[in-house]
Amino acid sequence: MRVAALFLCHVVAVAVLIAPAAVAQRPDNLKPSESVWKPAAAPPGGISWTVLESTKEIQRRQTGTIYSKPAFSQKVKALKGKRIKVSGYVMPLQNSPRQTHFVLLAYPPDCPFHLNPAPNQFIEIRTNSPIAVRSGVQSFEGQLILSGEDESGIFYQMQESREI
Repeated sequence: MRVAALFLCHVVAVAVLIAPAAVAQRPDNLKPSESVWKPAAAPPGGISWTVLESTKEIQRRQTGTIYSKPAFSQKVKALKGKRIKVSGYVMPLQNSPRQTHFVLLAYPPDCPFHLNPAPNQFIEIRTNSPIAVRSGVQSFEGQLILSGEDESGIFYQMQESREI
């Protein structure tokens, strides 16, 4: 127990000494998230995450709970019900190496100590046949459903999807 405590103190001390140097090297005009994370590039003929991120989030707080619903941009409204192509990072929702229901993230999954993706940065996807989950970017095609008016925090869903 003492060894673990000493090790933890050592790690914290090193981090405190190194952190100022790391921050000093970052250009001042970048937000912290812009220095490393970039959204997945759109597949050929596909939709960019910039378009999907143009949806604004309207939040309401009630007894300590945050409810959110979308204010879709005109570009996003024009995609409602259409088949689109999009790329991203698969986050499994099922306990299986092959998935038919998952979340596609705009940005690479990160450490659990960082903020979760915003509702305009992921799509809940259902596929007709199971797909293999791989590390890195995967691309999908499916019918885009605009949702979230129920304040569920899920703005985008894709149905009848397939990996491309």
